[in-house]
This record gives sequence, C-alpha cells and structure tokens, in this order.
Amino acid sequence: MAERLTILGTGSAFVTRCYNTCFIIDCGESRLMVDAGGGNGILAQLEKAGVAIADVGNLFLTHAHTDHVIGAVWVARAVVNAVKRQAYDGALHIYGHKRVIDVLTEICRLTFSKKDFGIFQERTEIDVLTDGCQRKIADMDITFFSLHSTKEEQYGFRAVTPEGKTVVCLGDEPLNDANRDVAQNADWLLTEAFCLHSEAERYKPYEKHHSTALDAGKTAAMLHARNLIIYHTEDDSLPSRQKAYAAEAALNFSGHIVVPDDLDSVTL
Repeated sequence: MAERLTILGTGSAFVTRCYNTCFIIDCGESRLMVDAGGGNGILAQLEKAGVAIADVGNLFLTHAHTDHVIGAVWVARAVVNAVKRQAYDGALHIYGHKRVIDVLTEICRLTFSKKDFGIFQERTEIDVLTDGCQRKIADMDITFFSLHSTKEEQYGFRAVTPEGKTVVCLGDEPLNDANRDVAQNADWLLTEAFCLHSEAERYKPYEKHHSTALDAGKTAAMLHARNLIIYHTEDDSLPSRQKAYAAEAALNFSGHIVVPDDLDSVTL
C-alpha cells in the first residue's frame, strides 16, 4: 500500500465551512494522527476518510489550543467506548509535550465518568516529549522539536517514512530560525497560511502569530522543500482558495504546491 497523507481538516480556529487542521500519515499497516481539531466533528471526518476508531493507534498533539486538542477528547472517548464494546485492541498511544498532555488528561478527568476515565488511564500510553527527542512511531523515525512559540508551547516534527520520504510539520506558526536545520530538504513540508498576503490587512495574521501564502512559499524555498502543503487557513475563500493560495506561494517557490480541501490525500 502506498504511503499517504490524508488531510482531515484544513481550517484555522474559528472556521465553520471546513474542519480545523489535522491529518493522518498512513504507512500501510500503521498510521499517525496529528491533532484532532476542535470538536466531535473529528468523528465525522474520520468516518468520511474511511478510518475506523479501532485503527487510530497513535496520536500526536502539537499544542493545547482548543482547535487542536478538544477533538482529541472525543477521540479518547470514542476509544473508551470501543474498548467497552471489545472493539479496540491494544492501547491508544498519545504523544505531546507536558502541557498539552496535562490539558488533555485534565479535560478527560473532568468530563468522563469515573469508569470511563479509568478505562482511559488503562488503555492509553502517554509519551511526554521533549525538544529534540526521537521516537519510532507507525514505522517512521520521527524527531520532535519545539517551535519556540511565544504564544503557546508547540511542537512540530520531522518524520522519515519506511520508504524514505521526509515529512516536516511546522505546526500552525511561522518557522523559527532555530529550526531551519531540522526542517531542511523535506520531501513534504506542511506549514500554515492564515490568509493571502494581499488580504493581510483584513485578517491580520501576524497579530495571531500566523502568516500568509506568500510567506509559506518563501519558507518552502528557503528550506529547499520539494513539495509544500498549505493548511490552517481562513474559510471565507474556499471556492477560490486552492488556486489563489497556490498562485501566491508560487511567487517564491517553484516546487509542487498543494492547497488541500478537507479529506484530500496525497501519495508521499
């Protein structure tokens, strides 16, 4: 089976016309889910993508903002329900830095029944990550790194798939110079663009610690990426988003540019 990356959601925090940004890297027999968006809409996105909750075995959370972590509460609850039906084997492995793990665990503790929270504790394997740590997850060799955010602690990663493809995820903030080396020469670079540069006055991305499609193209060119995936956008321009964002990013980046819609997938 070909290695694939499926985008479950492409939007920023307050979108209503698409789902919040999250995705799955599928290496055939194993997969890694990255973030889960901001609500139980994640269950619908997984269903539409043909991913059963029993097949979600690895979940990495970049940070604790609501549009990334609240969906993980629903994933955890769905796993608990599957366990009670004897429809989930093994453990749900959850990866993240200490703060995001603490936030997820506390929300589950406060909102799950005592019995369900007990199952959550029994059937999850929590791995608290530190800057620069390396893990073998879903048959991929992954290096996690801090984005050095001044807004909310956040991690990205560099993953090498079994077939040797390199995937770099920069979370939902612009590249920090400290991460230039670890982010270089990716086959696939995932980075945010809140809006078009031509609409920066309207959306004010920099005030939100975000950037534009023009910036995404500059980042991809600087890092010598081969393919660029742009996500975490506004949702006012969905009918024209693919063409407009790709055109703006292409002003600085000559590689392949993907501006996906929800549930689009690419072969790595």
